[in-house]
Amino acid sequence: MTAPASAPHALDPHHTAVLTITCPDRGGIVAAVSQFLHNHGANILHSDQHSTDPQGGTFFMRMEFHVAGLDLAREPFERAFAAVVAAPFGMTWRVSYTTEPRRMAVLVSRYDHCFLDLLWRKRRGELNVEIPLVISNHEDLRRDAEMFGLPFHVVPVTKGNKAEAEAEQVRLLQEAGAEFAVLARYMQILSGDFLAAFGKPVINIHHSFLPAFVGANPYRAAFQRGVKLIGATSHYVTEELDAGPIIAQDVVPVTHRETPDTLMRLGRDVERQVLARAVKAHVEDRVLVHGNKTVVF
Repeated sequence: MTAPASAPHALDPHHTAVLTITCPDRGGIVAAVSQFLHNHGANILHSDQHSTDPQGGTFFMRMEFHVAGLDLAREPFERAFAAVVAAPFGMTWRVSYTTEPRRMAVLVSRYDHCFLDLLWRKRRGELNVEIPLVISNHEDLRRDAEMFGLPFHVVPVTKGNKAEAEAEQVRLLQEAGAEFAVLARYMQILSGDFLAAFGKPVINIHHSFLPAFVGANPYRAAFQRGVKLIGATSHYVTEELDAGPIIAQDVVPVTHRETPDTLMRLGRDVERQVLARAVKAHVEDRVLVHGNKTVVF
């Protein structure tokens, strides 16, 4: 049976929007948001909420809704929401639309596992993103990027030129209109100046041995200690090294039979899975930052 011609957009995921809200907790927030959406013809598909404390805490909400029936265009709809709901409740809020893929820049060095995994997920439609550019400090992954039709820019970074290199990277990111960046095992520490100049979220991935197993070969150090779990952590980048708000984590059990090579293989598997999970959550507006923590719906 085919759908009626009068309802071509019914439950079409390409005609949905996501509203995210952070505000001081108080009574009536959910009712006010729901009533506003109902009044303007929106059909709510999913709704998640969390409060740090109902008495003076912070309230978080993610609401996904069908937009085909809205009685207002986007700009007037958002202006009306700002005036009628957001302002009275003191909300920080955002509306995003699934018809507008996020522009995701990728920074890489020589490791390819996280990079290629993101590209395949994007190609398969698992990540609603466009990738306007790839930036690297080495030539190694140029062929991989170009196989996917992606512009590949090499910006060498040394101790002597770090400030100039980062300024060039920021210029490229801004010129490409990147909305956020992913460090797919980019083996350079970003400075506070870079983060301030870019001014957009940056997502990183690292093995969970930090800080116990630092250095050039953490898997060998872990092998020598006889670890029983290895894992990975994906987080937003801040000036404090590897201490930004955590988005996703995972671990896999290992045994005494592992070698440094098998630990590295297992570790890379979990790294790419955790990074993909974090990027997907960010792109779908499932992550709300609260201080140095996150609420992930």
